[in-house]
Amino acid sequence: MEPRLIDSFHRAIEYVRLSVTDRCDLRCTYCLPENYRDFSEPEHWLTFDEIERVMRAFTELGVRRVRLTGGEPLTRHQLPELAARLRALPHLDDLSLSTNAVQLKKHARALFQAGVQRVNVSLDSLRPERFHAITRGGKLNKVLDGLAAARQAGLRPIKINMVVMKGVNDDEIEDMVNFCAGQDFTLRLIETMPMGDTGRSATDHYLSLEEVRRRLETKFELVPAVMPGGGPARYVSVAGTNLRIGFITPISQHFCETCNRVRLSADGALYLCLGQEDKLELRPLLRQGISDEELKAAIRAAIARKPERHEFREQPRKIVRFMSRTGG
Repeated sequence: MEPRLIDSFHRAIEYVRLSVTDRCDLRCTYCLPENYRDFSEPEHWLTFDEIERVMRAFTELGVRRVRLTGGEPLTRHQLPELAARLRALPHLDDLSLSTNAVQLKKHARALFQAGVQRVNVSLDSLRPERFHAITRGGKLNKVLDGLAAARQAGLRPIKINMVVMKGVNDDEIEDMVNFCAGQDFTLRLIETMPMGDTGRSATDHYLSLEEVRRRLETKFELVPAVMPGGGPARYVSVAGTNLRIGFITPISQHFCETCNRVRLSADGALYLCLGQEDKLELRPLLRQGISDEELKAAIRAAIARKPERHEFREQPRKIVRFMSRTGG
């Protein structure tokens, strides 16, 4: 019988979101302060050998999906090499990437050849000046070039992640629907979350996606749909197109009862819940010479204490770490 990681609430954990760096080449208003520089030092990051060892342990315990995240993962030197090493793990079925796509044009083909199968791209506006303001300096054309390169390289599906912010970009939702339908991308709409001071500031612009869905239903015929992958989005398709829209609703309709994932930060902290502080520090154990069996036992023990749910509504000031520190 295949080994499985089952938490105390009977959820099977089969998905790891793996951060390879907490650094980013953008400063999105809901993620990082404009002048933030308090990143972990590279010598504190897990090495490729350490990452491969931890992921091998996870896959031998039943994990089948890994997503490379950050910060911005494409700022980590030689990322395609790591992707190839992970893709070679015998039990891994799905390797994907989350990125802002600023550097994707340069790396898309190498990533695909290394075994990355699909990509999620953060894109909150199709207007160059607004995109520049939200990202504090980003250039929209670089993202669009990265998307074109991803498609040409063969990465499928390409999902666009749009954080919906009232009074900031909510007037572009229909434009983004039409853009994704025309480009054969999947659109995922995301509610703001109170992660760190920047995330809490963004909740001033919080907009329930239940309201957004009702708005879209007045303009498009939405049909319930499914989408392969291990994420939390609830999907609909737009009649008459190939477009699927996913709604990620951690605030208005949390999905904790089906949570199947944990996050490994760049410096080796295994976070058991995005909205809680529970974690296991793996880096000290690895560098103290823990055996493979001891590593698996530590992972099992951590999974057993995975919290039932986040408390974003009840305690919005609880999480002080920024999203880039946790891993996307």
